Amino acid sequence: MFEKILIANRGEIALRIQRACREMGIKTVVVHSEADREAKYVKLADESVCIGPPPSAQSYLSMPAIISAAEVTDAEAIHPGYGFLSENADFAERVEQSGFVFIGPRSDSIRMMGDKVSAKQAMIKAGVPCVPGSEGALPDDPKVIVKTARRIGYPVIIKAAGGGGGRGMRVVHTEAALINAVTMTKTEAGTAFRNPEVYMEKYLENPRHVEIQILADEFKSAIWLGERDCSMQRRHQKVIEEAPAPGIPRKLIEKIGDRCAEAWLPWRRYLRVFVRERRVLLHRDEYPYSGRTSSDRDDYRDRSGARANSHLGRRAAALQAARHYSQRSCD
Repeated sequence: MFEKILIANRGEIALRIQRACREMGIKTVVVHSEADREAKYVKLADESVCIGPPPSAQSYLSMPAIISAAEVTDAEAIHPGYGFLSENADFAERVEQSGFVFIGPRSDSIRMMGDKVSAKQAMIKAGVPCVPGSEGALPDDPKVIVKTARRIGYPVIIKAAGGGGGRGMRVVHTEAALINAVTMTKTEAGTAFRNPEVYMEKYLENPRHVEIQILADEFKSAIWLGERDCSMQRRHQKVIEEAPAPGIPRKLIEKIGDRCAEAWLPWRRYLRVFVRERRVLLHRDEYPYSGRTSSDRDDYRDRSGARANSHLGRRAAALQAARHYSQRSCD
């Protein structure tokens, strides 16, 4: 058990970590920018260190400043929270090389799962059923690209290996548009994610998008923490998430959850403490999502000052209330 850890984050995220540490009898050190000097999480910490001016690039994203703060306060470990440097493999590696414990995945694991091509290959090796697609990143040879698309069957979707947040994806319905789509996606991926690699998958036109949260460690332990339905999307971006997923039998969810947790055991050498989500795609005809259609998702916009969809409005209000309660509980 650690006696003191440094929290490399701010605000509500830092408060949550502080509360857990307090319950476990662990002292906390927080880092903060000049702008957050009077923040609540700073006042509630056992120790605090100012690491730079307000811009995040000069404070919360400054690896040398955070590691130096851990050194001067004799912290034993660094907890990155989420966001900022939490999924930065270089930061995790520098923390380890500096003699501290990075509370999160090992740097190798972050690199493996941060690239969608290597992540998918890892899951295929673990025996997890995956959407049909290319074997690795697409090459530059147009003939190979066309051959791959014919094998998969149209429509296909071109995805950036380093993409996320609904960006770096392009759906292709015909062979005539394929090569241009691949070229454009590569260019966008290189600009947005500094990684021009793309891969191809079969495009599922009417799926249920369900995610399973997994917690694993280096002691051969892996559990799943529940599921959330992310089927309500617009332009490949999630509008709202629901838990538990409606309209799906619990036995099926439990079977999928157990399978997702088991998939991580072959990769335990890459783990320390690892939280990961697995995306599960189910056919919407078999498991309809509350009767909503694609037009419902496309209509989710506010044009006249009123909510475009009253059903979504009620769910958004409930989500806002839950978020407010969650913030109060951390005070």
